[in-house]
Amino acid sequence: MAASALLLVAAPLLLILHLLPPPQTAAPARSSHATRVFSVADYGAAGDGSRYDTAAIQAAINACGAAGGGRVLLPAPGDYLTATVHLRSGVLLDVAPGARLLGGTRQQDYPPESRRWYVVLAENTTGAGVIGGGEINGQGGAFVITPNAQKNVMVSWNATGDCEGDECRPRLVGFLDSKDVRIHDITLNQPAYWCLHLVRCDNSVIRNVSIIGDFDTPNNDGIDIEDSNNTIITDCHIDTGDDAICPKSSTGPVYNLTVTNCWIRTKSCAIKFGSASVFNFERLLFDNITIVDSHRGLGMQIRDGGNVSDVVFSNIKMRTRYYHPSWWGRAEPIYITTCPRHPGYKEGTISDVRFINISSVSENGVFLAGSRHGLLRNIKFKNVDLTYKRWTNYTGGLYDYRPGCQEMVKHRTGGMMLEHISGLEIDNVRMRWSKGSLKGWDVNPLLFRPSTIDGLSFHDWQSVDVQ
Repeated sequence: MAASALLLVAAPLLLILHLLPPPQTAAPARSSHATRVFSVADYGAAGDGSRYDTAAIQAAINACGAAGGGRVLLPAPGDYLTATVHLRSGVLLDVAPGARLLGGTRQQDYPPESRRWYVVLAENTTGAGVIGGGEINGQGGAFVITPNAQKNVMVSWNATGDCEGDECRPRLVGFLDSKDVRIHDITLNQPAYWCLHLVRCDNSVIRNVSIIGDFDTPNNDGIDIEDSNNTIITDCHIDTGDDAICPKSSTGPVYNLTVTNCWIRTKSCAIKFGSASVFNFERLLFDNITIVDSHRGLGMQIRDGGNVSDVVFSNIKMRTRYYHPSWWGRAEPIYITTCPRHPGYKEGTISDVRFINISSVSENGVFLAGSRHGLLRNIKFKNVDLTYKRWTNYTGGLYDYRPGCQEMVKHRTGGMMLEHISGLEIDNVRMRWSKGSLKGWDVNPLLFRPSTIDGLSFHDWQSVDVQ
């Protein structure tokens, strides 16, 4: 590629990176912090996987916090069965390689309020975290009532009415209203529900984390970043049934999120904004990400009136395919939507979103759908290679607006479906159609109603058949 072309590609990235202020620097630890180690074995933990070690683990955490912080060590080998443990400020839970922290499978193992159902919970902490190279395991298989290759039927702890439906299950690791969160070098395995959850947190770093969820279990999201700001996620491996990386805004905005160098597989959406979207999403960057065999690649489900702006997706390779339609998604590589969850709800807008250096092999086309009062504005595709082919036997010909809106809609399938857009720039975009494997497709590069689109710009765009 010529130097001038490289500069054109890099310029938008440099602009967004300039707009993304670095996360605040964590407060310096005391000089003795790193040497202070509190082993749970010294507090009576058995580590045999059958007796509960909750009291020993919590005693070590409390002692560590009272001493000003340090590491609480779960030594190897050992399987440490526990009810909810509560981290304290300055405490790093250090699960050694070869050690496992096992979440309890009884409702009595968790606090009375469902919002606090986590195996590891930090509330109002500064400088707390999880490290060590070992594993935290939610024993998600114990919550499956009926295994099903389409979608498992799960336990529901909703008898008290504290939560509703089939999502009444404990999460794995949660940080609520906390600062300077550090989650490094850990495996989070088999969550019963959401795996890693940040709520109203600031200045968090998630690095070298492996997340493994049952591929047939619903709602076992990988990382949910809710109302949290100045967050870095890097070098993570996420293989799970539901959404993998999921910014949400319920009680406040989400801004300054950077995600880099990650590998993702999911039966739902690899990167999904929403659908909780009451407040705004601003200045988010996703770079150098590989997405394989996922039901949807890059998605936005804006349903509650919040707005999205200043987002870059760059250097992303993906392969998206159909799964059973009980899972949201229709194999779209890119899915950007805003519409009201219910009639009368406010409609949010999505603006200044850039897709740069993207390649995909997909069973469905790109889906860009604003709404009458919630337009998509200033959307740019640059250096994008889209290959379309079919290899599963699931039925196509449907657009998926869930949740809410129009739900599932029968429709012709094309390379890009566009509606309610003001400003779409397509620069150096290739659509490649695989001959002989496009059953059910209307081999049409663009499907749109002209009355809903303005400001459409093409430069160096091709649509070709390939073997």
